[in-house]
Amino acid sequence: MANETNVFGKPLMLCCGNSGFTREGFCAVPPADFGNHSICAIVDEPFLTFSARRGNDLMSPRPDMMFPGLAPGDRWCLCAARWWEAHQAGVAPKVVLAATHKKALDVVPLSVLKAYATEPA
Repeated sequence: MANETNVFGKPLMLCCGNSGFTREGFCAVPPADFGNHSICAIVDEPFLTFSARRGNDLMSPRPDMMFPGLAPGDRWCLCAARWWEAHQAGVAPKVVLAATHKKALDVVPLSVLKAYATEPA
């Protein structure tokens, strides 16, 4: 994504396929993305269960939305507020900082994101 930057101010890296608000695989946050889908996460069972209990079942396929459903180990662009909520509940998934958009910092401090990083900061 041209001109989009990650939490380090460097070019935003690809998170995964068919994710993010624009479904281009980048966790970019265009003006229409009021959910701030900025955090590139590697989802796991505790987080997926937590999210489902909060009313957002990410495990079930939604063919009408071209969504295959997520399984542990999948990467996905998460809403920063939901990730923060999961962090507070002790079930936040790991994050890929190079693919996490700088808008995540509007909700989550960089020091917290670094604690969940899958790569060296």
